[in-house]
Amino acid sequence: MSEQTTAPEGASKKTIDIKKLLKSVMAFKSSDLHLVVGSEPQIRIDKELRPLNLPKLNAKEIEEMAYSLIEDKLKKEFEEHNELDFSFELKNIGRFRANYYRTIGGIGCAFRMIPIDIPTLDEYGNPPIFKELIKREKGLILVTGPTGSGKSTTLASMLHELNLTEHRHIITVEDPVEFVHTNIKCLFSQRDVGTNTASFSAALKYALRQDPDVILIGEMRDAETIGAALTAAETGHLVFGTLHTNSAPGTINRIIDVFDGEEQAQVRAQLATSLVAVISQTLIPQIGGGKVATQEILITNPAVQNQIREDKVHQIYSQMQLNQQETHMTTQSQQLIELLQKRTITKDHAIKNSNRPEELIKLIEGL
Repeated sequence: MSEQTTAPEGASKKTIDIKKLLKSVMAFKSSDLHLVVGSEPQIRIDKELRPLNLPKLNAKEIEEMAYSLIEDKLKKEFEEHNELDFSFELKNIGRFRANYYRTIGGIGCAFRMIPIDIPTLDEYGNPPIFKELIKREKGLILVTGPTGSGKSTTLASMLHELNLTEHRHIITVEDPVEFVHTNIKCLFSQRDVGTNTASFSAALKYALRQDPDVILIGEMRDAETIGAALTAAETGHLVFGTLHTNSAPGTINRIIDVFDGEEQAQVRAQLATSLVAVISQTLIPQIGGGKVATQEILITNPAVQNQIREDKVHQIYSQMQLNQQETHMTTQSQQLIELLQKRTITKDHAIKNSNRPEELIKLIEGL
């Protein structure tokens, strides 16, 4: 990309101070910073990478920058496994999630910016039904979407709303911990996989003995973790989780498909009983800058429960289109059409980000 973002005055031509660089990246309101050998530092703004007006980095410079942020224990872990996930906070600058990895040229680094101040559901522009969903005493609420779709922010906003309004014990299990919650009305026990617990499944195994009301699972990666989440939701806990799926019905299929054939009937029965909602989210660039979230919302009712139990997940999408004022459900295509009518996004971005592009094109033609 030819467009460049100018670094602030005083940027060093020597080895770059990574903390100063991260501070400047926060000022640009970008979502990510990338350091790769043979390239100048690049930041992501509204889903597009933009190189900073800085010298290209060599392997030694990136290693110095990367190692300046971690202690010997994490350095040893990275040198053993060639992969490292962690989060950290720089005073008066911000909070970050980092991933270090090896390339043929040397170390590569990806930094995700995490707001220190957690937005409320209203500030984040979420629909009012979210405030009702989080008041449930038990069940499973899933927020899904591709990487960088704002899943973590939506979940953090939900937990923050609980923190402002309810008295509950909330256990979070994340890899790594992103948003750090301050106890207001709720009591938070936040656990970092690899540092505070061996794995998601290990943490969940013991979580039920820690008297939680709410459990957040940073990522439901495998059958063991998903099974533990379903059990926790069935036994009187409100469980939040994430999956990398692009639609609400697709999320249900993904969960069922993780299990072996003989286990799937039981999992369908558990899901039918415990699933409260699936929120499938995508961030789309807005006209004029910034991003806007589209949220496909599935809320289980008796009809949806029967479709899950009877292995008729393909019929759920039609159910989502019925009586929406009463059910508070919506499809992504409907949200995209609304954003197009408001001239918030472009047609090209709508189609590119649609999980049902053929349906969306027909709706656009009918406007």
